[in-house]
Amino acid sequence: MDKYKAAELIRQIPGSGAVVIDEPMSRHTSFRIGGPADVFVRPESITGAVDVINACRENGIPAIVIGNGTNLIVRDGGIRAVVIQLADNVSGYEVTGEVISAEAGILISGLSRIALAHGLTGLEFAEGIPGTLGGAVTMNAGAYDGEMSMVVSRTEYLRPDGSICWLENEQHRFGKRSSFIQTDGGTVLRTVIRLRNGEKKEIKEKMYDFNARRREKQPLDMPSAGSIFKRPEGYYAGKLVQDCGLRGFRIGGAEVSTLHCGFIVNTGNATASDVISLIEHIRVTVSKKFGVMLETEVKIVGED
Repeated sequence: MDKYKAAELIRQIPGSGAVVIDEPMSRHTSFRIGGPADVFVRPESITGAVDVINACRENGIPAIVIGNGTNLIVRDGGIRAVVIQLADNVSGYEVTGEVISAEAGILISGLSRIALAHGLTGLEFAEGIPGTLGGAVTMNAGAYDGEMSMVVSRTEYLRPDGSICWLENEQHRFGKRSSFIQTDGGTVLRTVIRLRNGEKKEIKEKMYDFNARRREKQPLDMPSAGSIFKRPEGYYAGKLVQDCGLRGFRIGGAEVSTLHCGFIVNTGNATASDVISLIEHIRVTVSKKFGVMLETEVKIVGED
């Protein structure tokens, strides 16, 4: 891919927004690591995003769509593709009765506070989840007593072939931190969420409780990507890591959190290579001791 030609092509698209060459991905991941993207784009609208994604597909230009980078590790060599970010640049929403329709880039935690402001219950679990709505729907994000499958009504979806359709709830094929969207490789554009009327005081108390639990048990003061591993059937990933004696274990600047062993944190100077090496060390150690092969929940992209 000729990054200069790709950038020039995208700049000609109405609504393509900011187009930057060699943008450090460390600025766009919660781990604060990662090499440069050849081309980085922040479309001004959902329509602009669709046009950029389809232009890349039609011209054989590799492209990756990201949200807030909270569940993403970018390797140190960066990304030889166009990275299209759907975050606060496409974050509009509308509330009608018990229904919220929102664009993919809105923060799911922000959406939970919008629900609170309108006295709507069912999204309290999302308070404190740092990702975008698009990412949350794609991976069926959840915590404590809820997950996206419980509230998603329908999703406007850009298929890999460039066509747009609406997925109804059952068509999402939600699973444990998974969905049809994740395996199909398309892009969430906007989602309709159906909630219930509730008491603001009770909703607020529940959100406060969940936040307090997160602050107590998770290393929120250090760069990370949240839970690194999916929960294996019959086990807790963090407990397996802890029982292997890996609490505080380091490779370079990457460390198994001393607060929650399901997290890897950047102590300040970690590289993506450090984090990925630590992930593999944990997987091998847990497999040898317990016969359980941990699967990563985070997405790893780019080149070494």
